[in-house]
Amino acid sequence: MARSTPSSSAAAAHGAGDWPGKLLGLPESGPRSMGGFGRRLGGLAIDWALASVISLAIGTYGAAGNFVTLGIFAVLQVLFIALLSGSFGHVCVGLRVVPIRGGYVGVWRPVVRTVLLCVVIPVLIHAKDGRPLHDAAAGTVLVRR
Repeated sequence: MARSTPSSSAAAAHGAGDWPGKLLGLPESGPRSMGGFGRRLGGLAIDWALASVISLAIGTYGAAGNFVTLGIFAVLQVLFIALLSGSFGHVCVGLRVVPIRGGYVGVWRPVVRTVLLCVVIPVLIHAKDGRPLHDAAAGTVLVRR
């Protein structure tokens, strides 16, 4: 009986030559390829830092103001994604949010995406096509500019 190595079993589960976004018709690398974990995390850190600075400026930062900071974060996400096709952090790290079917991202997609992002758990669950659940539920994908 042959033993499979971790790399071969991972390749078999994902399919040889597959990459995140392949099922969506996105390229493997370069512009319009799916944004990687590092860029996503960097964008999220920038967005949270911006929300924290705003919360600090209005005097609600700290233990009592954690939900205020989360609310500021959510409002910034919805506004920036609807207006710029990406949050401030996404724009800084070279990412943008696009609808799967093309066109304008609209307002409802950023709202659904942001609510699920604030819940945190959907961000940790990924669909077969490589998108986190909050993107899959909103019908969006985070791609490189």
